[in-house]
Amino acid sequence: MKTKTILRGITWNHTRGFLPMVATAQRFSEIHPDVEIIWEKRSLQEFADAPIVNLIEKYDLLVIDHPWAGYGAAHGALLPLERKSPPHFIADQQRHQVGPSHDSYTFDGVQTAFAIDAATPVASWREDLLNATPPKNWDEVLTLARNKKVLFAGIPIDSLMNFYMLCGALGEEPFRQKETVVTREVGRRALAHLRELAALCSPRMFSMNPIAVYEALSRTDDFVYCPFAYGYSNYSRAGYSRKLLTFGDVPVFREHRLRSTLGGTGLAISAKTLHPEIAIAYAEFVAGAEIQKTIYTTAGGQPGHRAAWLDAENNRLTNNYFTRTLPALDNAYLRPRYNGYLHFQDHAGDGVRAFMMGEAAADAVLEKMDSLYAESLAISHAKISRE
Repeated sequence: MKTKTILRGITWNHTRGFLPMVATAQRFSEIHPDVEIIWEKRSLQEFADAPIVNLIEKYDLLVIDHPWAGYGAAHGALLPLERKSPPHFIADQQRHQVGPSHDSYTFDGVQTAFAIDAATPVASWREDLLNATPPKNWDEVLTLARNKKVLFAGIPIDSLMNFYMLCGALGEEPFRQKETVVTREVGRRALAHLRELAALCSPRMFSMNPIAVYEALSRTDDFVYCPFAYGYSNYSRAGYSRKLLTFGDVPVFREHRLRSTLGGTGLAISAKTLHPEIAIAYAEFVAGAEIQKTIYTTAGGQPGHRAAWLDAENNRLTNNYFTRTLPALDNAYLRPRYNGYLHFQDHAGDGVRAFMMGEAAADAVLEKMDSLYAESLAISHAKISRE
């Protein structure tokens, strides 16, 4: 009897992150009986923070966030998929990406992962409680927030992503300069607008990630609207939570369209795997159009292939989540991915959150950001000089 080949994977512990991987692994094993794929899960915070260098020895398959692309490319931690997968498959992934999802995993010519999941902050609301159309602009959001019915994610990482978004709306995309993240004028204004909104919301938000926001919106009647949080199509599916949420594009800011910061996940392969051919075959299986718009989505996934977002059945299943939010994805801001950037991301959000809570001065927050930025660039340059 032939011995089974076993692959191990690590993903994150939400329905959207875990169940589609289990479902696709099960089906892949049914098609390939000599292969078994075992998925494990970690917390959302560990997903964002834990270095992939600690994972590639143990796991063949890794679901990662795209800011790891620079690290993966610089350290050779992940298989270069552009060398392992057929050109026509890579081209299809690029041509049918949602927003810049596929491109977000490409760094220095290395395709570090396939974009199997796409997300960006979007608006959400309770149609059964909101006695009007959802806010269309920032002033309408503030008006609704004065009734303490608005909520958004206020933990450090989400606060930082929202800071990027506001800077862009004020006319300056972050990280365009080598010395400062943004100019002081734009940074101060972005922070002030975030604090203005946060001051009108429940302080509970400062301990909430997007999942906690959606649980509060869908399982209680305390809040009716969220202007921006990383979207989860699960909460727009009947039976998933107590009440259905409706999702749509983010509101307009001072006549400027907000560009929320791209998220999502990619399926990467450890450079240490002993079974690269099988791992590649599975990755292509998961990322391909047919599985993305069927098994992956129906199992609770939020696909990365455009065909799945345009699929009529998927939109029927999710209260039109995909077509309603696709404009926000296509407009999303792609944050840095250079090796060293994660040092900045891991710490810069603390200051934004502290300012929003009234516990820090704007200039001190921005000065710390610039210091962290310089440190992150030094990490990148150190790696380059060694090579």
